[in-house]
Amino acid sequence: MSDPLTAPVAVEEEPPVRVGLLLGVLLVAVAVAVLANSMVLVLVPEIGRDYVASPGSLAWVVTAFSLSFAVATPLYGRIADVFGVRRVFAAGIAVFLVGSVIAGLAPSIGVHLVGRVLQGLGSAAVPALGSVAVARALPPGRRGFGFGIVGTGVGAGQALGPPLAGFVAELAGWRWPFLGAALLVAPLLVIAPRVLPDGRQSADPSWRQIDLVGGALLGGAVGMGLFGLTRAQQTGILAPSAWGAVLLAVVLAGGFALRIRRTPRPFVPPSLLAHGPFLTAVAVGFLAMFCYLGTILLVPLLVATVNGLGVGHVGLVLLPGALAVAALSSPAGRLSDRLGPRRLVGIGLTLLLAAVAALSTVAGGSAVVLSAVTFAVGLALASITSPLINAVAAAVPTEHAGVGLGIYQGAFFLGGGTGAAVLGTVLAARTAGGAGSWNPLHDGAGAAFSDALLVIAAVLVAAIALSRRLPART
Repeated sequence: MSDPLTAPVAVEEEPPVRVGLLLGVLLVAVAVAVLANSMVLVLVPEIGRDYVASPGSLAWVVTAFSLSFAVATPLYGRIADVFGVRRVFAAGIAVFLVGSVIAGLAPSIGVHLVGRVLQGLGSAAVPALGSVAVARALPPGRRGFGFGIVGTGVGAGQALGPPLAGFVAELAGWRWPFLGAALLVAPLLVIAPRVLPDGRQSADPSWRQIDLVGGALLGGAVGMGLFGLTRAQQTGILAPSAWGAVLLAVVLAGGFALRIRRTPRPFVPPSLLAHGPFLTAVAVGFLAMFCYLGTILLVPLLVATVNGLGVGHVGLVLLPGALAVAALSSPAGRLSDRLGPRRLVGIGLTLLLAAVAALSTVAGGSAVVLSAVTFAVGLALASITSPLINAVAAAVPTEHAGVGLGIYQGAFFLGGGTGAAVLGTVLAARTAGGAGSWNPLHDGAGAAFSDALLVIAAVLVAAIALSRRLPART
């Protein structure tokens, strides 16, 4: 019996892809998808005042997007393996557009949350299938550049989201950033199907080719895991809603593992989940995002609570890091084609470790110094993201590129959610303890933040060791 990872599938040959136009579409789509999430950070107060919403309801403005994004991300890849990248990508853009319009025109907080869920479901298609499109349109040796363009979109969305949304909301109200996001992606509904590769790996595209039960178990496990971590951050891990959700996520994950071994057409081939290079890249991505997002969430809390800066100044502290991601992701992707993922990811993780150690030492000090260190954090992320996706694309056979990259993107996002929850818990515990800093070089205010950053440093040491198992070449 042939290995499902290597079994050939008969599909019709596609015409050549216009790479420049493809990368332009992906750049815009990724930037808008990220912007739709980052912009909400400055809009939440206005949304709360307009709807007279409770703090609990307002928290769901962010959480609803994150949960739906987390659930959908690993699913899109497998669906695209069957129905083709261009169809599924266009469907995701359409869902995102509808969600943006609903969120912008919603008469109540409940309807607005429906729009946010649809935004998350739709935008999840963009990073997942953008990476699949690059993997199928560009040959090995050139993919790093394409993945770098996707990273550039991520940095641009992070950098532009808060200031652009604040400016538009100041002129026309908080609803217009949502409506503006819909206007930005509307042309992609026409352009994307013309430039994206089809990439179907099934000669008979139909829902019968997809293990819907397995997909539901996987999506449910990811969603409940992220929900449990979010609740643990908000209410403590001992809250029934927190540990109950995590326990349910474990049960669903176990059900998924059994399902893919017992069905003839599993949602994920079991041999993929036993493939060493793929699992290594997924694990490194999880740990890298755990550390990056944990750092990026701690810095604004630090400068707001310890340095006493306002929202506008907090954004300026984070801006150099986002600009570094936007400007340097593409060059890092090119370098990964030449140097291979192992070396570049190792450099990026080491740089992130140095930046985190510096932040732990200067926590509570000059905001200008903190801003300079966030540039190093952004440079580290640019050095990690594109090469890691390149490693995943090289490790996964073409016929399973969609599901493989989808699982990687889901693990990457889940790592960020886990980092935010774990470090929030550490920060709360160290703040309540009131003891001195663990870092002997740190002196002054911000001891709890310094300690939380040392936890990130410890995780980074493990990530660096694991990254030595990445392939030297793609």
